[in-house]
Amino acid sequence: MAKKNEKSFEELLQRLEEISEKLEEDIGLDESIKLYEEGINISKICYSKLKDAELKITELNADLINEVEE
Repeated sequence: MAKKNEKSFEELLQRLEEISEKLEEDIGLDESIKLYEEGINISKICYSKLKDAELKITELNADLINEVEE
């Protein structure tokens, strides 16, 4: 379960979209770097969430197979 202050995967993707749109605008170098860094950090969190979901699905499938084979 998500922690109280932890953003959902969908919220993080929305923020990545906002960052992407902002980076397409004419903004300064410093702001671009700041947004790029935030985007990279969010991407890492999203990747971790996807890997966790994949592991959970793998575990659920293994449990199902074990139950069916019994």
